[in-house]
Amino acid sequence: MLEKEGNVYSKSKRSQVTVFIIIAVLIIAAAILIYIFWPKIGGIIGEKTEVTPESFIRNCLEDTVDSVVGNISMQGGSLNPEHFYMYKGNKIEYLCYAEAYYEKCTMQQPMLYKNVGEEIITGIKEKEEFCFDELKKEYESQGYSITIANNGATTAELLPQRVLVNFDRTIIINKGDTKKTINGLKIILNNNLYEHIGITTSILGYETNLGDSETTTYMNIYPDLKVEKYKQGEGTTIYILTNREGNGVFQFASRSMAWPPGYGI
Repeated sequence: MLEKEGNVYSKSKRSQVTVFIIIAVLIIAAAILIYIFWPKIGGIIGEKTEVTPESFIRNCLEDTVDSVVGNISMQGGSLNPEHFYMYKGNKIEYLCYAEAYYEKCTMQQPMLYKNVGEEIITGIKEKEEFCFDELKKEYESQGYSITIANNGATTAELLPQRVLVNFDRTIIINKGDTKKTINGLKIILNNNLYEHIGITTSILGYETNLGDSETTTYMNIYPDLKVEKYKQGEGTTIYILTNREGNGVFQFASRSMAWPPGYGI
């Protein structure tokens, strides 16, 4: 009987040692995890993340850039179309137009890439000035001395699968013995506007030379591209270009080789 009790005591002691070892391993593991992830944990429990000029301007302006690009794309590349066709509530700019019947159209925007870039800058100008003013106020409220010099024009570049907006400004931030200089800021918007305008320019080439275009050719070459073409009664054609993955739409109007009512094919 005593021997059995001794065995029970021995097993109990070994169990306690095992539990202590497991607890020790867990404590060490927790300490390692806290050491590795402390910066993130600190941020979650209230540690303030530094706001940089780059992140401030991006957060302030990104939605405006996206909205302006969307509006321009739905209106044939113009913020405020002057020569347009009204289609489903949108003023769609004529990018190629012939007033008379039986005539091929003439390009209305021969430098479409350049024009669209300039329209983007015009559309964001007011918000751009507001955001840089707010940036200055934000840093001054934290005790910094900040100067923002406008060195040149803001530009918008249409690049493959993205729109790049460059702000040619020098920002100098001072506080105590610390000084930081930033030369230029930028915002990048993922969008297929570059590709859409390339296809648009090609379609307009057919409209000016042949009076019409064949859209299925483009979809055969570019499987991710959807090109819709809607003939209107008075000779206008509405083109709608859509990326099947959802990165934007571009639509425009053309009037070329129009037929009088009753003589169209």
